[in-house]
Amino acid sequence: MIDNLFWIVPIASVIALAFAYHFFRQMMREDEGTDLMKKIAQHVRTGAMSYLKQQYKVVFIVFIVLMLLFVYLAFGLGVQNKWTPFAFLTGGFFSGLAGFFGMKTATYASARTANAAKNSLNHGLRVAFRS
Repeated sequence: MIDNLFWIVPIASVIALAFAYHFFRQMMREDEGTDLMKKIAQHVRTGAMSYLKQQYKVVFIVFIVLMLLFVYLAFGLGVQNKWTPFAFLTGGFFSGLAGFFGMKTATYASARTANAAKNSLNHGLRVAFRS
């Protein structure tokens, strides 16, 4: 029974990623609006990616220091489980990856949502909630 339940999480994760990809593609098909809206959206994207790059530089340094501490605690002193550094590494990596994709999606969706809201509130809300 427990073995069968184990597979629910990875299968649900794959299904959730498929839906996220589907909604992302649907949002990217929406029009960004006027030339001015497109220009502003590009500036927002550039600024957001610059911010994320700077943030990740600082977070990376803190991450490495904590990773080395966990390695020392697990393998040097033996006071932590040996899997702790690996779990920290993978958790940090996927957290950063989620932040990157989230920022990309949000910056692509902003102008599209504003443009869709010009047509109707319902259309704008659909674009916003599905991105």
